[in-house]
Amino acid sequence: MGVDALGYVALALAAVLIGFSKTAIGGAATVSIVLFASVLPTRESTGVMLVLLMVGDATAVWTYRRHGDWALIRRLMLPVLVGVVVGAVFLGFAPVALLKPVIGGIVVAMSLLQAWRMWLAGRDARRLREATGSREPAAPVAQPSGARSALASALGSAGFGWLAGFTTMVANAGGPVMTLYLLRRDLEVTRFVGTLAWFFAAVNLTKLPFSIGLGLVRPQRLLLCLALVPAVLLGAVLGRWLISRISKDVFEKVVLVVAGLSGAWLMVS
Repeated sequence: MGVDALGYVALALAAVLIGFSKTAIGGAATVSIVLFASVLPTRESTGVMLVLLMVGDATAVWTYRRHGDWALIRRLMLPVLVGVVVGAVFLGFAPVALLKPVIGGIVVAMSLLQAWRMWLAGRDARRLREATGSREPAAPVAQPSGARSALASALGSAGFGWLAGFTTMVANAGGPVMTLYLLRRDLEVTRFVGTLAWFFAAVNLTKLPFSIGLGLVRPQRLLLCLALVPAVLLGAVLGRWLISRISKDVFEKVVLVVAGLSGAWLMVS
């Protein structure tokens, strides 16, 4: 398979995290990027990881096939496709050595922004409960409506979509970006994971021809990919077990922390 025993153990752990990220905590797969790049040459690691991500996609889509938010996915696909094409062109002409720190910095900044938004929302809810004398959780504050709100939503979707497409094409690092975007949508846990599953199943399938054309996916690594598939499936089972036992509030906090740490890891890896 072209790797020694210790290298295979590291790749198997990374593969477990890939499966786990597909059925539970999306940002966990960012750790796999570092593990793969530490064992395999950078370009080959991207290709092998893409194949395993697609295995995880298939498992996640089957598991959450009824829980995708298709309106949201359709809104993102055009900017994502633009990001994938730009990323493919970038890979054809530019080195990727400096890209991971940039991607990591963006993810960390967005994680901090989302944490700030969540803290403000919690503070406002506490103040409302104190003002009304109610012990029940306060109802969500209505979001502004009208042309300005629609434009802001469209621009936000386009920005996150483009960035997700670009980062996933260049470094398989679109997970934290999409995780942060979906946190802003306030989805129920299974709908959150199901939307992420369907989204990346479509995106990774779109990436495959580009990756083959760029020589990232190579038949010489097929045996290694097959040997790592059981680890992906194990991670997917573990993720599915966990997701049914975690509350929405805890889930959102864990996802946010994992996304932030993943971004920081990209910055220093």
